[in-house]
Amino acid sequence: MRIFQRFTLLTLTILLSAGITGCSKKFNDVNDTLSLALFGDDDTELASDDVQRLPYASLYAQVDDGPQAFMVLALAEPALSLTPENPSTRTQLKWVSSDKGMLVTEGGRLVKSLNLPQGNLIETYSNQPDPLTLGLHRASTPMHWQRTIDWQPGYHFGYQLTSRFARQDNAVIMINERPITTWHFIESVTIEALDTHYQNQFWIDGKTGKVLKSQQKLAPGLPFIDMTLLKPYS
Repeated sequence: MRIFQRFTLLTLTILLSAGITGCSKKFNDVNDTLSLALFGDDDTELASDDVQRLPYASLYAQVDDGPQAFMVLALAEPALSLTPENPSTRTQLKWVSSDKGMLVTEGGRLVKSLNLPQGNLIETYSNQPDPLTLGLHRASTPMHWQRTIDWQPGYHFGYQLTSRFARQDNAVIMINERPITTWHFIESVTIEALDTHYQNQFWIDGKTGKVLKSQQKLAPGLPFIDMTLLKPYS
């Protein structure tokens, strides 16, 4: 009951914030999606029934070893196309916190963040499709990818990342109090200009390719973010 009591206040806060920043015009008209985010000093964990009762896509997010947060989808809109003659069919999902923090994902990939105190991934762009959006469960999906990112603090713009994916042993993860068998992939990321390497991890549905859980580094010098999908967007 306490969760639902907080819902109205937090939703109003986020809607007012969206109006101030000009984001209110971008709400998805199909689902009229609102947002809910519960952040605090302690881990947030909802019962499976509570997650299902809320009519919003939702996930857990955790920054490094910080508290686990429950986030609900605020915006769903088409991703900007790099070339006007080749319009994008990708969808960006925007998950907002009550303190105006935002995580932006495409096909389970973190592509942008806003208002995180540690720093932010400003942009991700590539002229190649992300293997995550193609589906790592497909034999035809390439296991390598190049993209360019910008991040702050500092003036870090136009750094190229090279990724290689490798499938690991299947892994069982817990989502909504249920064990789910997943395909586990490690993405090895290299930034040659900085002589930097790190690894992201993805746990996907072996039938659909949907990313169910991930651990992704925003950018060099920025934290890893763990995300667990509770209720997918549709």
